[in-house]
Amino acid sequence: MLPEHRALLEDEPCPVADEILGEMYRASAHGLNELIATVSPTARVLLAVYCYRRAHLASIGLAIAATCDKDDLADWGGNAGVVLFERSREAPAPLPSNAHATGRRKITLATGLLR
Repeated sequence: MLPEHRALLEDEPCPVADEILGEMYRASAHGLNELIATVSPTARVLLAVYCYRRAHLASIGLAIAATCDKDDLADWGGNAGVVLFERSREAPAPLPSNAHATGRRKITLATGLLR
């Protein structure tokens, strides 16, 4: 990320109180939906864009964007808002059938003699 772009993100104020953002970060999926419902529609759109621009909050941004109107996201987020709306409506990518829950490769043990 370019230094000037990073400075723009750091200067962007969070549209909700830090306490609410912290609660959303720690909430389960069901609890997050309840917290999102308490935020006004305009603040919800701003919060979706704010969160999605930050890697550690991107999944929260998608969840919030799923509750927003496309026109609102386009008005407040521009082209990025439209993309965010569309991504929030996409089905999650299916896991490969041979993938383990942890995503780790299978461990194999040596069968021959070791030196």
